[in-house]
Amino acid sequence: MNAVAQVAAGVAGLVHVVVWVFESFLMDRPAVHRGVFKLATKDLPAIRLWSFNVGFYNLFLGGGTILGLVLLHTGAETAGRTLVLYTCAFMALAGIVLAVSDALALGRPRGTGWTGALGQFLPPAVTLAAALL
Repeated sequence: MNAVAQVAAGVAGLVHVVVWVFESFLMDRPAVHRGVFKLATKDLPAIRLWSFNVGFYNLFLGGGTILGLVLLHTGAETAGRTLVLYTCAFMALAGIVLAVSDALALGRPRGTGWTGALGQFLPPAVTLAAALL
């Protein structure tokens, strides 16, 4: 796997680990729920369980990508490459779903989720393009 793919995968993994912290542990902070996720404070009780759970999905995806990079550099190249490509494909597809749900304005004002969708989609998409082309 070339350097561009590995760096992009590392960024994708780290983004997902940071989002895990935001969603699972810092969602009650106004800078996070209002600033990052554009959610009203009054909606926190309704989304708390969802947010905590989805945060751990992000941890597992980001951690899987980072583990794949470690495997790649410790002699288990096939396993590492497979794990990186799988988790990055999962992330990129989830970014597309986030963009579509934002375009359909599912549960929030239209247009507020594009930054998150791009952040979720671009690094893993760059990884896939660089690794597969």
